[in-house]
Amino acid sequence: MRRTNWINITASLVLAAAFAIISAQRVYAFDNANWGANYFPNVVLTTQDGKQVKFYDDLLRNKMFAINLIYTHCTDICPLETAKLGQVYKLLQERMGKDLYFYSITIDPKRDTPTVLKAYSEKFHTGPGWYFLTGKKEDIDLIRKKLGIALRPNSDPLTGHTTSMMIGNEAAGQWILDSSMDDPHYLAAILGNWMSSYKYNKVEATYDQKPAMDPLEHEKGGTLFRMSCAACHTVGGGDMIGPDLATVTKVRDRNWIKHFIQEPDVVLKSQDPIAVALYKRYKEVNMPNLKLQDGDVESLVQFLEARAKESSMEPPAKNESGAKANSAGTR
Repeated sequence: MRRTNWINITASLVLAAAFAIISAQRVYAFDNANWGANYFPNVVLTTQDGKQVKFYDDLLRNKMFAINLIYTHCTDICPLETAKLGQVYKLLQERMGKDLYFYSITIDPKRDTPTVLKAYSEKFHTGPGWYFLTGKKEDIDLIRKKLGIALRPNSDPLTGHTTSMMIGNEAAGQWILDSSMDDPHYLAAILGNWMSSYKYNKVEATYDQKPAMDPLEHEKGGTLFRMSCAACHTVGGGDMIGPDLATVTKVRDRNWIKHFIQEPDVVLKSQDPIAVALYKRYKEVNMPNLKLQDGDVESLVQFLEARAKESSMEPPAKNESGAKANSAGTR
C-alpha cells in the first residue's frame, strides 16, 4: 500500500503551522530555460472531454497549475486526494480556468479512458479549469519522471504512487513539490498568493482566513475528522460527496460504524447491504481505507457521538413547511 498508517493525528495547531513554514521552504526557483520546453516532454494527452492537448505547449506554458496523480478505481486515498483538491478548487474558484489550472493525470491509462475520467470528475463536482488526463503509459511515465514524482523502485505500479503534488508557475519559473493531503487553506494560500500570476494582484486567500475550529475539533477525533473526513462529509451541514453524518451514530450500530470506517473496502466487498446501498446512492465513490488504528477509529466515533449529542440539545431545524428536518447521515 502507498502508506501504512498514513495519518497519525496527534499534532497541535502549532505543529501544523510549523509544517506550513517548512513546506514553504521547499520552493525552488529555476530559470525557464532549464525548466521549459527543452525539459518537459510535449507529449499528447487527452482530457476527460476527449480533447487532445500537448503537455508543455497547452498545459504548462505561461500557466500556473497543480498536478497530481490518480486512478479512478482506487480504494486507497485517491478519492480523498481528489476531494481535498476539490476544497482548494472552491477556495480559488473565481480564478480556475483563467490563470490557474488543476491537472489530475491517471496512472492507469488502460482502464481510465476519457469517458471513465469524465464520470469520475463529475462525482467530485469539478468545474472549469480542472482537467483529468490520460494518454500513453510511456508518456505518462516520462511526465512523472520529469516532475519528480516517478514510481518508487520495486513498488506496485498503481498503489505505489505517492500523494505528492507538483505546484508550478511556469512563466515565473517557480515550483514546489507538496502533499495533496496538506491543509486546503494552506494550499490555496500558496496557489493564490505566493505563486500568484502577474495578471492578479488581489489577495485571493490567506492561511489566517481559515475558519476557526469548533471546540470539539480540538480533540483527537475532531482533528481526525477535519483532516480525513471533512473533504467528503459534514456533520449537520448537508450531504457532500458523501452523506451528512449528523445522525449516523443514532441510526447505525456502533460496531458497524467502526468496521466501516476502518475497512470500508472490505465491508463493501462483502456485499454488506448498507455499504452497497451507500455506494450506489453516492455515485459509486469509493470510501478510502486510511489504515486507521483502533484508537483512531474509536476517537472518530466518539467525536461523531459528541456532535450528535450536542445537536440533540438544540431546537430542531424546520423546513419551509414547518416540519422537522431529517438528516441523511448514514455513512
